[in-house]
Amino acid sequence: MRILLINVPHPAIGSRIPKEQLPPLGLLAVGGPLIDDGHEVSLLDGEFGPMRVDALVAEALRRAPEAVLFGHSGSSSGHPVIAEVAARIRAALPGVHIVYGGVHPTYFWREILRDEPQVDAIVRGEGEETARRLLAALETGGDLSNIPGVAFRRDGRPTATPAAPVILTLDDYRVGWELIDHRRYSYWGGKRAVVIQFSRGCPHLCNYCGQRGFWTRWRHRDPEKLADEIAWLHREHGVEVFNFADENPSAGRKPWLAFLRAIIARDLDITLVGSTRAGDIVRDRDDLHLYKRAGFERFLMGMESTDEPTLKLIRKGATANVDREAIRLLRKHRILSMATWVAGFDEQTDADFWRGLRQLVDYDPDQIQALYVTPHRWTPYYRLAEDRAVIQPDRRRWDYKHQVLAMKRVPPWRVFLWVKAIEFVCQARPKALARLIWRPDPKIRHATRWYYRMGRRVWFHEIMGFLFRDARVKDGRTVADHFGAVQDHEEEASAVPPRPPRLQVNAPMADA
Repeated sequence: MRILLINVPHPAIGSRIPKEQLPPLGLLAVGGPLIDDGHEVSLLDGEFGPMRVDALVAEALRRAPEAVLFGHSGSSSGHPVIAEVAARIRAALPGVHIVYGGVHPTYFWREILRDEPQVDAIVRGEGEETARRLLAALETGGDLSNIPGVAFRRDGRPTATPAAPVILTLDDYRVGWELIDHRRYSYWGGKRAVVIQFSRGCPHLCNYCGQRGFWTRWRHRDPEKLADEIAWLHREHGVEVFNFADENPSAGRKPWLAFLRAIIARDLDITLVGSTRAGDIVRDRDDLHLYKRAGFERFLMGMESTDEPTLKLIRKGATANVDREAIRLLRKHRILSMATWVAGFDEQTDADFWRGLRQLVDYDPDQIQALYVTPHRWTPYYRLAEDRAVIQPDRRRWDYKHQVLAMKRVPPWRVFLWVKAIEFVCQARPKALARLIWRPDPKIRHATRWYYRMGRRVWFHEIMGFLFRDARVKDGRTVADHFGAVQDHEEEASAVPPRPPRLQVNAPMADA
């Protein structure tokens, strides 16, 4: 079957400002197994440009696909674009199969199949094995009800099969690196780059995060095999930067340290960047030299708040002292720290913003990323926020960089001022500027200056957006009014059981 993977242009600011693109790992991860099954697979990446919808659709039609697969890491904020592109492709190619996968469709399959007639089927959960089975069934006319982890229409009504089992051995499925031209993708200041994944899931129970629900359990790749893959990408394709997609790659200390040692043994001059928990950095305080020798230049640590009651509210399982110590340890080993700080919790006051600013300055991170609390349906936090008033109904703005919820005590304009002031003070205070001007490590100096160049552009762009582009409403509607009732992993794990088979799928399938 002729299959086209489409990565739509994402409306989020992060996709526009850097003028650098990373390859869509999720689509490549699905594409590899489909190629191995004998399908003719290609990727259309609309992030370059970014492509206008007209041009994206025209190129998709030129390739004359028999099936089109959509998926986007931006999830809810990317859905309106996916829906538009899919509708226009279906109008021009009535016989094409349109499949949609990712976090958003996994938890919104009922609404999508109800409201988007152009979508034929949805992959719920991780897609490598499910997509193989689904495309084989679509090609041969097989019964979709025999395939775990899909949603489709039966007699015109949305229905879903039970959740697919998790992939226990991640190395059983390869990434389709041959689908991209590595010369086109860059990050970290023009360096050739890819997104890589060591693990899936997270063992922790933070209620604003959907990692545990979507992936269900923490699993990791074979450390030696991933190190070999990274070495191959570096030596054969010139890839210099590897951006880890994992939320918590260091959750398993033994396999994580084995991976770091495997990378060191291959003697690669590469840059690694990723996310982790502050507690893991403190846990590994005696092994952080391995992080540096492997090539790590920055870790994003989701601190979310410097306020202990808020940390307890979101079940972060961390303390301010641990966060502060993690930053200190990273700096000691010449690894950049990026602290995320979230605004918009309902009970926050101006005094809380002021206290948060002072504590962030005391933490002294190298970089700061200020975000807005954004309740997504697949997270337990949605249950806490479903009655809160929505001031930004445009789903394209639900990207953590726009305030979407009203607060009881602080109006939106003042929340925005606080966020911009926190960003400015943290990045423009004398100590931070001194690090910008001089760092002894040339790679860290390059990374610091690149981040400031990008951050300056984003900062002014967001101010202009708030003043002139981002319409806000005050109509009393709540999160539940806009996006429906809670539908998290517990509900999704028990879907409609499949009918008895009517037609056996003939294509060979590996067990999940």
